[in-house]
Amino acid sequence: MDSNAEPDLESVTRLPPPNIGTGEHDLDRARVEARQYLKFYNWVLSIKGEYLGYGAEGIIYIFLFQIEPGRPDVNQWIWVIVGDVPPTYIPADDARTPFEALDGYIGALEKWVEAARKGKSVANLIPVNVDANPVNAEILAGRLKFLDEKILPELRG
Repeated sequence: MDSNAEPDLESVTRLPPPNIGTGEHDLDRARVEARQYLKFYNWVLSIKGEYLGYGAEGIIYIFLFQIEPGRPDVNQWIWVIVGDVPPTYIPADDARTPFEALDGYIGALEKWVEAARKGKSVANLIPVNVDANPVNAEILAGRLKFLDEKILPELRG
């Protein structure tokens, strides 16, 4: 896809402005986490719009943000995944729907799990905020199995 690729906006729900809560404590907390995660990157000048792609309380939240990019090679649409999983972002160039975002996320983390199990470098893989060792790989592998077997089919439907 190109850097102007747009997500399928029919697959998400627009959220109210950030100063207005949704009324759901876990969702609002996850939204704050996702905003902080995204604002960490210097290629995000501002957040212009926020959408919820999927939420499973206490497990995983998939948000879609429309940003003002700080570089021409950055898509204005970015998925952010947070929850009881390592946070990450996925440009809309690589995923048009919450299903595609989660599917890509699981695939990228499975590569990390394999490298961590074998003691190989994870430097060029998706960043994960724990040490790359066999114990952490097994914990993450269990979460990925759950996402793959329970959450992905829900999103596909």
